[in-house]
Amino acid sequence: MARVFVVEDNDGLRETIVSYLRLEQHEVVAFSRLAGLEDAIRMQAPEVIILDVMLPDGDGFLFARRLREFCRSPIIFLTARTGESDRITGFEVGGDDYVVKPFSNKELMLRVKAMLRRSQADDTRPAEGGRRYRLAATAEHGHDHEHELELDEQGHVCRHDGLELSLTAAEWKILSHLADHPAIVVSRERLLGVCLDYLAEGSERTIDTHIKNIRLKLAKAPWIDTVRGFGYRFAGREAPAAVRASDAGRSTGGDREAERGRDRSSD
Repeated sequence: MARVFVVEDNDGLRETIVSYLRLEQHEVVAFSRLAGLEDAIRMQAPEVIILDVMLPDGDGFLFARRLREFCRSPIIFLTARTGESDRITGFEVGGDDYVVKPFSNKELMLRVKAMLRRSQADDTRPAEGGRRYRLAATAEHGHDHEHELELDEQGHVCRHDGLELSLTAAEWKILSHLADHPAIVVSRERLLGVCLDYLAEGSERTIDTHIKNIRLKLAKAPWIDTVRGFGYRFAGREAPAAVRASDAGRSTGGDREAERGRDRSSD
């Protein structure tokens, strides 16, 4: 059971969504306006927020952008806006999913389940302390000093050059997955399946938009390479201090680099 906030001004649609969620044994708090929503989130953040975009007292996109300053709860946008630019805007302001009206309530429930699976996977992942990665200076990209990236699974914190970043749930999953597979080209299709748990309309642009947002938050340091026609590749290397205890017992750093070399040659 999860705590879900539903923000929708259409009474009939809101009541239907609430009924479906309660059938799934979720605790639901419903809102017809943005008024009071921020205070409720600050008091107790929900596991998922289902947020209409066009509301009588404000714009859901603008609210989400402000919300991301203090809350990481996954956001599923509901909207009648069907344009690709609107979908991209939804992800740029911090949304994790985008559902166009009219929609199937069963599909919406599946998307909520997918969102909860991702969050629960993050919560149950073994705590390994902060994984640290280094990115060598590259004159080509205008970076004349080494960068460091830390992904702290236990605290669910990302730090870049010592500064904590605010990542959405989707951005965290994508960056973490790429970092787990350094120097390996990961396709957009795989990122959708592994990190987002579903195949969305405009799927390639969805992943591209998330990658764009991650790069901006990483101060445009070239941690992620684009391999045209294939996907994306993490350009950093794991720092010696971040070697996992389980790996340390099996291989040395040189062995691990050799293994990565074999992976690259087999792709």
